[in-house]
Amino acid sequence: MPPAAGGRLRDYLRALRPHHWVKNVLVFAPLVAAHETRPEPYFVAAGLFAALAACASGTYLLNDVVDLQYDRRHPTKRNRPLAAGLLAPRPAVAAGLALAAAGLGLALCLSLAGGLFVLLYLAVTITYSLALKRRVFADVIALAVLFTVRVVAGAVGTGVPLSPPFLAFSIFIFLALAIVKRLSELHTLRAADAAEAGGRAYAAEDLIVLAGLGAASSFASVAVLTLYLATPAVVERYARPDLLWVMCLPLLYWLGRLLLLANRGAVGGDPLVFAMRDRSSWIAGAAILAVFASAL
Repeated sequence: MPPAAGGRLRDYLRALRPHHWVKNVLVFAPLVAAHETRPEPYFVAAGLFAALAACASGTYLLNDVVDLQYDRRHPTKRNRPLAAGLLAPRPAVAAGLALAAAGLGLALCLSLAGGLFVLLYLAVTITYSLALKRRVFADVIALAVLFTVRVVAGAVGTGVPLSPPFLAFSIFIFLALAIVKRLSELHTLRAADAAEAGGRAYAAEDLIVLAGLGAASSFASVAVLTLYLATPAVVERYARPDLLWVMCLPLLYWLGRLLLLANRGAVGGDPLVFAMRDRSSWIAGAAILAVFASAL
């Protein structure tokens, strides 16, 4: 059945994937880490959150148009509005470009520096959709960069200094999450006997290597976190800085469990979306927040 000329509002909302907007809370991470108490930077960060949400949703529409031939043969992505024929490609492209332009415009109005990183986010996302997602491990690095750009956009957009150890921790943990995402997708394809439907450059035998790389990135992120917690900037901000080391335990548990579940094909398409619905992830997150609060 051919798609409607415009598509229904509900179908557009599904295609925008608003449940993925939660990833943009990363723009607040530098403010929280720096113990910023002024309200103004948080208003700027909230604006950058909205700008990144618009850009992300716009690029999701563009990506779904580019991937139509693959998504229609994918065991789960074929249910997306564009792949299912509920939306027409041309209006989707127009909506995607409009959202991306609006998000970039908002970011530049809020902060020139933050806006430039939102522009970088758009450039990496488009390059990922057009080419990098079909390059072995370049796709994973691109995903990790997109997460990290959100953090840096929040830092430069609000004028909060970003320490090298904090940035290194971000890179390693986001690399681990990107690998988990790819592991989960490959398991889904293998289970459906649809390895070529995903348009990826991986083979079944790559799963064990990806799992090892994910484990290495996970433990590297925790190792870098311990170095970050020992920096004078962190020690001076907390009444009981030694307590912060306890955060490493629930973080190790969460990353290790996530990697094991991904290796079993039990995580689904996105690790953060899985974590939002996973009780153990919420418990680990609550434990980390409790330690953080106790150290203040």
